Amino acid sequence: MKILLCFGTRPEAIKMAPLFHELRKSKFDVKVCVTAQHRKMLDQVLEFFAITPDYDLDLMQQNQSLNSLSASILEKIDAVLLKEKPDLVLVHGDTTTSSMVSLAAFHLGLKVGHVEAGLRTYNKLSPFPEELNRQLVSRIADIHFTPTLRATQNLLEEGIDRKSIVQVGNTVVDALFWTLDKIKEKSYTNNEIALLNNNISFDKKMILVTGHRRESFGDGFKNLCEALLTISERKDVIIVYPVHLNPNVKRTVYELLSNRDNIYLIDPISYPAFVWVMKQSYLIVTDSGGIQEEAPSLGKPILVTRTVSERPEGIEAGFSILVGTDKKKIITAVNAILDNLKDFEQRTNPYGNGDASEKIVAYLSNQFNN
Repeated sequence: MKILLCFGTRPEAIKMAPLFHELRKSKFDVKVCVTAQHRKMLDQVLEFFAITPDYDLDLMQQNQSLNSLSASILEKIDAVLLKEKPDLVLVHGDTTTSSMVSLAAFHLGLKVGHVEAGLRTYNKLSPFPEELNRQLVSRIADIHFTPTLRATQNLLEEGIDRKSIVQVGNTVVDALFWTLDKIKEKSYTNNEIALLNNNISFDKKMILVTGHRRESFGDGFKNLCEALLTISERKDVIIVYPVHLNPNVKRTVYELLSNRDNIYLIDPISYPAFVWVMKQSYLIVTDSGGIQEEAPSLGKPILVTRTVSERPEGIEAGFSILVGTDKKKIITAVNAILDNLKDFEQRTNPYGNGDASEKIVAYLSNQFNN
């Protein structure tokens, strides 16, 4: 059985990496195609997880529009699909790469498997454009690998055939545990971790901040930064903020948060370094979807700077709190956690225990044998 894995961003690569290696162990004929929708950040993940793509479309362009990116993916992926003629194309999540590769495969009559299927907000503008990317892939996919019961129920309510849905957990937890084990090895070295450890004092309660969502550009990031300025007045905290390279984010963050003794604005860091920083954190403020799934396994509370999340399980389990980009809500929620954190490390991650890739491969092996 020939399987083609297609992805283009750092989050996709992280979540597909353990599945790639599990497929290889099970002796599937596995090919990898990257669109390089992200370039530098994608390459870091490929190197860390020892993945060498068979095809690299290298499509990243400065300030590229979604429409031009979509057109480029549709045009360039065609030759790969026609050459390989895979039995199954595996895509992940909610990216432009996932939706366009799925559409291209459908046009050629190829089967599509969707990893991390079924997440929904049912608000087409949040997250944008990811919500509609997911829904498009769901209409195309032949196999839906869902991470949670809620995701499975979403698909059933949309009329997806129950026989095509396989609930497995989230592969990001597999990747997280693999990375934690790797960075514990005595032989492993990472210059970024060494620099962070040497240049930042982690003897106070560390707040890790990330942000990149388009819907927060402008006033959203301004409100977040103003909230962080207020929080930084506390003597018991430090704030570490790997600042996204998008100029709509970077400009605002550096204008408002530079030159504060306990706010560390740093360049984006590699995945293993980021996992290490998450491990050191007291709480995380983020608009990321993947971090909402990773942090529970580390026992870390999360403030989600979005008005709605396609990952409600973390909220229901008490790990995540939706605060949007409301300055007052952010300040109040951060102070409440800093002053009253209890029992987070004893809670169970609703997104799985690290065996999602094994379950996916077991299902595919069974289908292939039959």
